[in-house]
Formats: sequence, C-alpha cells, structure tokens
Amino acid sequence: MTGQPDAMDIITADRALTVVRAATIPDPAALAQALSDGGIRAVELTFTTPDVLTHVAAAGGAGHLVGVGTVLTGDQAKQAIDAGARFLVTPGVRPDVAAVASEFEIPVLIGALTPTEVQAAVDLGAAAVKIFPAKAFGPGYLKDLHGPYPQVPLIPSGGVNAGNAAAYLQAGALAVTAGTDVVPPALVAAGSFDDIRARAAAFVAACNTPTAA
Repeated sequence: MTGQPDAMDIITADRALTVVRAATIPDPAALAQALSDGGIRAVELTFTTPDVLTHVAAAGGAGHLVGVGTVLTGDQAKQAIDAGARFLVTPGVRPDVAAVASEFEIPVLIGALTPTEVQAAVDLGAAAVKIFPAKAFGPGYLKDLHGPYPQVPLIPSGGVNAGNAAAYLQAGALAVTAGTDVVPPALVAAGSFDDIRARAAAFVAACNTPTAA
C-alpha cells in the first residue's frame, strides 16, 4: 500500500468508521465519497452484501479507504485483500483471518465481547478490538474493559448512533462504528448520497460534542 495513508491512522484521526450492510450498493465509489465528504473516510463493506468484492474494487480503485467486514475465513480474508481491502473486520475471534492479515500486513479489527475474547484478539495481533454488540452493555462497559486492558484500542460496533457516539468516545473508545444511523440500506440502494453525506456530518459533529459525565 505504498504512498497511501495508513488505515488505522485515518480511523484514529476521524474517530469513526462506517459499516454498510445493504442488499445492494448501486454506486460504491459515490457512497464512499459521500461518507468521506461528511467526515468519515473509512468505510467497511461486508460479506453479507452480494458482490461485495466487486464493490470494494470499484470504491477502492477510486482512491477511497475501503475495508471488508464479516470476514470469517482465511480464504475470505485473502479475497478481500486481493480486491483492494485496506483493512479487515471480523465479528468474532478468527485466527485464520488474523493470520492472513498479518501475512499481508493489513490491519484487522477483531470482534470480541468478553475480557477473554479481548485478550485472544490482542494475542492474534489485532490492530484494534471491535466490541460487538456494543449496545448490549453500553459505553460503561468499555471503561470496565480498560481496567485490565488500559492500552488496548477498542472500537464499539452495533447500536452506535449520533445519540451515544460521544459517550463511547469519552469512555475510552479509539473510534466508533456508525451503522444504519448513517447508512440506512434504503438510502444506499436509492443512491441518496446528499442525505448520507449529511448523516455522516451529523454523526461526526455528535462525536465531537461532549456529554454530561
């Protein structure tokens, strides 16, 4: 990835990434551009979307920071990297995915929930640990995890929205993952990029608005 900014540097700077779960993505490059214009440069497309690798190639080829999520196997990891993915995301601890990511020097966000899973993700070389589903326990849980794991970068995903994003960041999250709050599947399918751009900007603004302690 010579000459390209590091994916984790961008995610850390923006304090956010977006996961897109849609049945159809008619213009992945335009979608990534709308999100970037709204202040979220990292977009995670997932293997739950048909033809996801084609979408990754289209958006990544246009110069956007595109990763692939719901990566469950080493084969999927290799396919995603071959398509141009600049980071990988798993829903749970997946050693085979971590091994491929390490081989190709691609950052992987490994999904975890319990302290044991967090440690397993760290041991596998996770660039950050995705806490999923975050909504099950809320922002306070991240603060609890940082008790035994003060230096582990945590990224909550699942149920994060403009109303609670700042609370997760104040609880110590490295970044937060925006989902349907920013990229509702219906708007993605309709190509409503102005609306998506506005939603991304509102999410970023909310991330930078302190909440009451």
